[in-house]
Amino acid sequence: MAEAERIIGTPDVGDGAEPEPTAPKGRRRIAALLVVAVLAYLIDLGSKMVVVARLEHRQPIEVVGDLLKFEAIRNPGAAFGFGEAFTIIFTCIAATVIVVIVRLARKLYSLPWAIALGLLLGGALGNLTDRIFRSPGVFRGAVVDFIAPAHFAVFNLADSAIVCGGILIVLLSFKGLDPDGTVHED
Repeated sequence: MAEAERIIGTPDVGDGAEPEPTAPKGRRRIAALLVVAVLAYLIDLGSKMVVVARLEHRQPIEVVGDLLKFEAIRNPGAAFGFGEAFTIIFTCIAATVIVVIVRLARKLYSLPWAIALGLLLGGALGNLTDRIFRSPGVFRGAVVDFIAPAHFAVFNLADSAIVCGGILIVLLSFKGLDPDGTVHED
């Protein structure tokens, strides 16, 4: 009987074992992914709303002298303004990233991966929202960028979330931590 219980994982009655938590570990990680994604998305969306309402068509605001300023720019392309003619392709890429993250979430048992994927998801949703709902039209909309460091591209908080999520994924990969929580040594 004890051997059968060991194989199928049923606890002995009265052995003082603690009951399992009600939410499986994977669901908690998915919840963490969703919380991070929603926070990243809402912060990005809110910042863009403020920028469009208060900064667009106005002089840039110097935050740290010439090193950093806030300047509203509409970017139909990708990073550094490249690919302005390919807005619909960037829209499709963002949508694909979202679908891949949602599918990967089913096998997610690692909190660091949940955070990384949540940042990617929130950032991709933020920029996808611009591409769908902003002018010049559906799937061709320009992304609102406003953080302008000296001698660098102008970007937004969705871009920051995507970059931070990507860096975290690289670090997790170098450490050998997989999204399913397993650790491998290479």
